[in-house]
Amino acid sequence: MNILGISAFYHDSAACLLRDGEIVAAAQEERFTRVRHDPRFPENAIAFCLKQGGIKAENLNYVSFYDKPFLTFDRLLMTCLTTAPQGLRTWLAAMPKWLGQNLHMPRFIKKKLGYKGPVLFTEHHEAHAASAFYPSPFDSAAILTMDGVGEWATASYGFGKGREISLLKELHFPHSLGLLFSAFTYFTGFRVNSGEYKLMGLAPYGEPKYKNLILTQLMDLKDDGSLRLNMDYFDFLAGTRMTGRKFSQLFGGPPRKPETEITRREMDIAASIQAVTEEVVLKMAAHVYRETRERNLCMAGGVALNCVANSKILSQGRFKNIWIQPAAGDAGGALGAAMAVWHRVCRKDRSTSAWKGPFLGPEYSNDEIRQFLEKGNCPYHKCGDVERAWVVARHIARGKIVGYLVGPMEFGPRALGARSILGDPRNPQTQITINQKVKFRESFRPFAPAVLEEKAAEYFDLDRPSPYMLLTAPVCKERRLPVPENDSLSMLQRLMQPRSDIPAVTHLDYSARLQTVSKKDKPDFHALIAEFENHTGCAVIVNTSFNVRGEPIVCTPQDAYRCFMLTEMDVLVLENNILYKEEQPPYQGKDKATHAPLD
Repeated sequence: MNILGISAFYHDSAACLLRDGEIVAAAQEERFTRVRHDPRFPENAIAFCLKQGGIKAENLNYVSFYDKPFLTFDRLLMTCLTTAPQGLRTWLAAMPKWLGQNLHMPRFIKKKLGYKGPVLFTEHHEAHAASAFYPSPFDSAAILTMDGVGEWATASYGFGKGREISLLKELHFPHSLGLLFSAFTYFTGFRVNSGEYKLMGLAPYGEPKYKNLILTQLMDLKDDGSLRLNMDYFDFLAGTRMTGRKFSQLFGGPPRKPETEITRREMDIAASIQAVTEEVVLKMAAHVYRETRERNLCMAGGVALNCVANSKILSQGRFKNIWIQPAAGDAGGALGAAMAVWHRVCRKDRSTSAWKGPFLGPEYSNDEIRQFLEKGNCPYHKCGDVERAWVVARHIARGKIVGYLVGPMEFGPRALGARSILGDPRNPQTQITINQKVKFRESFRPFAPAVLEEKAAEYFDLDRPSPYMLLTAPVCKERRLPVPENDSLSMLQRLMQPRSDIPAVTHLDYSARLQTVSKKDKPDFHALIAEFENHTGCAVIVNTSFNVRGEPIVCTPQDAYRCFMLTEMDVLVLENNILYKEEQPPYQGKDKATHAPLD
C-alpha cells in the first residue's frame, strides 16, 4: 500500500511516501529548487519520494492533500466580504490561482503526477495532529496544534488512542497565536514565515515591558488559552501588511525597516511577545490536560517550533512526556496527510517502528560525490568512518569551521547532523565568526549545542533527551560565569561576554536550544562528538544549519561545495571525503551567497 502525502501552496511545500505504514521518504521542495520556503507544488520532492520507493505514480494507491481547498476558499470569500471594499484587491489577486487550480485540486494533482487513483483531503489541523500523534511513541496522548491558519482553524486540541484521533475544539481565524507572533515578526523588521526564529532569539536581549500592553490592548485572553485579537490594530485581513497604523502608534513608531539597526525597542518587543506566547501556550496546555487527563502530549503546527514555550509546558508538570513533530510546520502536513489515510481510511493499526527519525531525505554515495569532485578538479582526501570522526574533531578543536554532509538529509527546519555547520563551543568567537563570515546573518543569532545524549546532564539541566532541538534547557550552574550588569553595553558587547565554559552555545539568559545525540539515531555524528571529547574533554559542539541567510539548507554535494567556497568555512566533509579550503581552485560558480536578502 503506497500513499503519497502532499503539502503545498502556502509555504514549505513537501512530499512524503508511506508504504504499509512505514515512512519511506519525506522532503521539502525548497531543498531541491533552492527557493527558501518554496510554496509551489512539490514536483521535485515527489519525484525524490517515488524514486526512493522504487515506484512510479501509477503504483500509488492514494494521494492525500493536507488541506481542504473549498474550506480555505470559504474563508477567503468571507474575509473579502467582511472587509469590502478594502479586501477587493487581495481577492482579485488570488482568484486566478483559485479558479484555475486550487478549486480543482484532484484534477490538478492527477494531471501533474500522471495518476488516476483517488485523491483524498485531510483538514489542515487534522494533518498536523496526525503528524504529531501517529509517529509518537505513545499509545494514547493529548494533542495540541497551533499555527497561523489552516482552512479556518488556527489551533486545535484533542486526543489520540491507538489508530484513532479525536479533535475536540478549534480556535478560528482571524484569532490566532501564530498570526499574532508573525505580526510582531513583521513589525520588528523580519520576514513573516521565516523570521520568527529571529524574534525568539532576540527576546533574551530585552525586557517584557510591553507584555501587559499586548494582553490588554491587542487581545482578550481567556483562562483556557483561547484568544480574540483586536483587529483594529492589524491589517492582514484586507491589506498586504500584518500591522496597521494603530499598532505603530501603540508601540511608538513605524515598523523597523529590514536590515536597519535593531534598537532597544525591538529587543523589548521581542521579549514581550515571547512572554505573551509562553503564557498563551501554557494556558492552552493546562486546559488540554484538564479536558483529556492524559499525561502524554503531542504537538505540531508552526508555534510548536517555539522551543522555549515547549520547555515551559514540561516545567509546568502536568504532562509527564511531550513529543513534538520535528517538521512541525506545513512541511510536516505531508506526513500527517499520508498517515491519516493509512490509519483512518485504511483502518490499519499503528506500528511502533513507523518513526525511525527525521533523516528521510536524499543521500549520496561516495562514488557520486567523487565523480562530482573529480569532474570539477576539486582536491579531496578519502577517509574511513573512524578516521573521519577523528580528523574532523581535531579540526574543530583547532578552531576550524566545518561543513558536514553525511547520511540522509533531515526532514524539517533543523539541521541535526546530516547537513550541518560545526564549530568549537568553547571559543567565544565561534558565534561571531559563523554568523558574520559563514552564514552572513545577524550576530545576535544563537547557536545550538549538539551534546552526547549520555553526557547531556553534565552540561544542561534537562532530565530527558532532546533529539530535535525543540526544547531549551539552562546550562548547569557550575558551568556558568558571572556577568556584570551594564545596561550601557551594546548588543555586540553583551554577546561577547562569556557566560559559561561553552560560551558559543550559551544564550544571554544562560539557556541553550540543545540537541542530544544518541549512538543509535545518528552514529556518525555521535562518533564525531565523542572524538571531540577525547581531544578536548568537552562533549558538546556547535551545530547550525548548513546554509547562508536567505537560502535553504543544502541538499546535494554540489550545494554544499558552493556554500563552502562562497563563505569562510575551512573544511568540508562530504561522506567519506574531506576537502580543505586552501587546496581548492578558484570557484567559478555564480556568487549569490553573500548577497542573499535578509529575511
